[in-house]
Amino acid sequence: MHLDVLDLRNFYYRTQLGRVAQRAIRDQTLKLWPVQSGQTVAGFGFAVPLLRPYLAESRRIIGLMPGPQGVMPWPAGMENVSVLCEETAWPLSTGLVDRLVLMHGLETSEHPTAVLQEAHRVLGPGGRALVVVPNRSGLWARGDGTPFGFGRPYSMTQLETQLKRHGFTPERSCAALFSPPSQGRFWLRTADMWEGLGRRFGPWLAGGVLMVEASKQVYAPTRGGLGAAVRRPLRALEGVGKGVPEPALNRGETH
Repeated sequence: MHLDVLDLRNFYYRTQLGRVAQRAIRDQTLKLWPVQSGQTVAGFGFAVPLLRPYLAESRRIIGLMPGPQGVMPWPAGMENVSVLCEETAWPLSTGLVDRLVLMHGLETSEHPTAVLQEAHRVLGPGGRALVVVPNRSGLWARGDGTPFGFGRPYSMTQLETQLKRHGFTPERSCAALFSPPSQGRFWLRTADMWEGLGRRFGPWLAGGVLMVEASKQVYAPTRGGLGAAVRRPLRALEGVGKGVPEPALNRGETH
């Protein structure tokens, strides 16, 4: 079940904890995907908090927001790039997107297979997807005080397995949100410190979200018939099926 777009907006843009979460996940996104010019970048679910750094240099930015969630205009004060869409039919041409971010779109969907199929369809050759989901071992998935406490949390193995089933190859992975999901002043002030420790000692500290970068598998086209001509074919069976020639001794004999 998707969260309401107003609840997501209020969390990320009107609470200190939401701004902490936005900064932590966005920093990891930029580490994986530095800003490049001329690319088409899209986000599905509520991924727009991660897309702002790409606005200036990208050829096109698209914020896809599923119908059950609702849509809001984004970015504020600029030409709107967000659009309401069906989970199972995105209004994008096949192969249009270079980079695709999914956040609050997979774990809350009732049709995760269709979401990943659409993600695979809209990515072009060499395209990459970045999937952000709640970590089932992290603190952020254990309460409903943040958007990461809703939907189905994943382990890294579960997420990578699901991506492979839908034509993706996991390339890199990381985690974010190592500070507790607390509004306490101490935790908010020390959030950056916890993020730094988590990135350094990740295997021992469970982040609140898992992030997996995956590439689209593209298979070479196949053609029928032999791949190469046979240069020196065997001639042992030549003549099979043809008439047997009359023996030379009997030629010209009359009866």
